[in-house]
Amino acid sequence: MIHLSRRKLLISGLAATAGTSGLAVAARLAQKYGLVPPDAGGIYGLGETLTYASQRLLTRHSLAREFPRSRISPRPFPNELAPLTEEFKRLQAGHFADWRLSVDGLVAEPASFSIADLKSYPSRSHITELACEEGWSYIAEWVGVPLSQVLNLVGVHPQAKYVVYTSMEPDTWDSIDMSDALHPQTFLCYGMNGNELPVVHGGPLRIRLPRQLGYKSVKFITHLTVTDSLKRFGKGLGSAAAEGGYAWYVGI
Repeated sequence: MIHLSRRKLLISGLAATAGTSGLAVAARLAQKYGLVPPDAGGIYGLGETLTYASQRLLTRHSLAREFPRSRISPRPFPNELAPLTEEFKRLQAGHFADWRLSVDGLVAEPASFSIADLKSYPSRSHITELACEEGWSYIAEWVGVPLSQVLNLVGVHPQAKYVVYTSMEPDTWDSIDMSDALHPQTFLCYGMNGNELPVVHGGPLRIRLPRQLGYKSVKFITHLTVTDSLKRFGKGLGSAAAEGGYAWYVGI
């Protein structure tokens, strides 16, 4: 009951201060309660903070819209890929039998999972829209294992705040807070539309976050690090995309 009252107070406070004293006061309120994104120091930092804090307070447990099978796009658009590395080609030639997802950081038991390991766990699916910041989108069925299940297997420490995920694509990585990491629609995907996840769509493994824009659903995932701070990753902005000028949090 105390938590609910505090949440209502925060929502009211953010709305009121944004409307009367401006974004700066709202940002200070968000900071007091730990609702500041890692890229809050940039030119759009105040806006990013207000967006992240408001979304976390208002939509933390919301679900992305799911569609009937009849709405699946006939030709899902694959955006441009960087040239495949020789290591990727080697793994692909072996049908990804040697592909591994390693998990480390603030966990009780660091582990490594093959695609076969991930497929051995109960699978989940959702038919959701992947929306790109460039304006295009498509609807597909995504099949995989909830990220929360993998995190439960390794035992996340209570002080954990973020999960950093790294791609085999050079210089490609991102992160999410624990709220998104434990969300039931956040998947480690190995299947799409009834088939294996195609390479052009990030196969054999990509993360899927239907509540954020498409660039957060990074392809070719090979490494997860659970952490309490993002300061030691890259430039401390939370993702390679944020270092390139995009927002770290892009809730939809």
